[in-house]
Amino acid sequence: MSKKECIAMLLAGGQGSRLYDLTKDVAKPAVSFGAKYRIIDFPLSNCANSGINNVGVLTQYRPYLLHAYLGTGSAWDLAEGVAILPPYATQSGGAWYAGTADAVAQNLGYIELNDPEYVLILSGDQLYRMDYADMLATHKKNNADLTIAVMPVPWEDASRFGIMNADETGRILEFQEKPAEPKSNLASMGIYIFNADLLVDELKLDTADPESEHDFGGNIIPKLLADGRRLFTYKFEGFWRDVGTIASFHETSMELLGDDPEFDLFQKDFPIMSNTLSFPPAYFGPEASVDDCIVGNGSKVYGEAQHSIVSIDSVIGKGAVVKDSVLLPGAIVKDGATVVNAIVGENAIIEEGVTFGSADSGKDYTFCGNNVVIGKEE
Repeated sequence: MSKKECIAMLLAGGQGSRLYDLTKDVAKPAVSFGAKYRIIDFPLSNCANSGINNVGVLTQYRPYLLHAYLGTGSAWDLAEGVAILPPYATQSGGAWYAGTADAVAQNLGYIELNDPEYVLILSGDQLYRMDYADMLATHKKNNADLTIAVMPVPWEDASRFGIMNADETGRILEFQEKPAEPKSNLASMGIYIFNADLLVDELKLDTADPESEHDFGGNIIPKLLADGRRLFTYKFEGFWRDVGTIASFHETSMELLGDDPEFDLFQKDFPIMSNTLSFPPAYFGPEASVDDCIVGNGSKVYGEAQHSIVSIDSVIGKGAVVKDSVLLPGAIVKDGATVVNAIVGENAIIEEGVTFGSADSGKDYTFCGNNVVIGKEE
């Protein structure tokens, strides 16, 4: 197989337990988002728009839907396609990936088969637009061994991230993994470009280390820094979210709305692509009222929708009101029901006349999981 300049390894096995019932049956990267997308669409689209056409997707938790959704990768215009890389049994046994570095280490054969010069490591559960080609150009310019995408975060959130200090050239001088007392607020986004030969060598050493937790942030990066390797930052400016909680899922969904949204799904020069099934156009009944909403194909709106995400194949019945909410694909809000400040899971049903959620709930968003029926209390 001919040598490729850069391939991507996309970590997509996360359970996303803080999303509760939304990830009960699917991995976090497969959760629906933005009316017609799934979260994994965003890094896959970034790859396609950046000219990185060979992507290995490392799956683990509840992989069936994700595997079916990814197919060959043609929906994202990935010329070399998507390779699905689940954990597998070996002569010494088999186990789930022990950490982010272990996940890639278990698939070194895929990297060696493609023989790239560089390897891009990505997370499958983040929402952002990034031109990885620009990040790669920065990596080459710095003659780096490893480049880490970074952005400043609020100081109160810094202890949740890998934090680093860098000099004026962007060279990393110090790295702290989720420090209790961070020395800066420059946070790793979990997006890395490695020189491929170095990555392969370091992962083999890490695999043989019984004391290692086999994690990029906890083990690989500190070791490379201690060894005096050339580690540099790539500063990202733009929208970036890790929707790890119900609150962040709701808040990020609301950031898609308005005349000048925080994240514009309609940007044509860097499109977000998906493998969504074909549906007929959305239908709005004679008494429908829709204001500041994104409405997916196949949806039927007979009632009122305000400042909400109405995903594909959803229904809002006559006299029903949906406000400041997210209806995931196939959700049904029956006649006369009210949904406010809430998330309604895929194929869930809000029965007639039911009030689900409240404008007074503040940040405590009301939600129900997939395939749930919410009826009147007896």
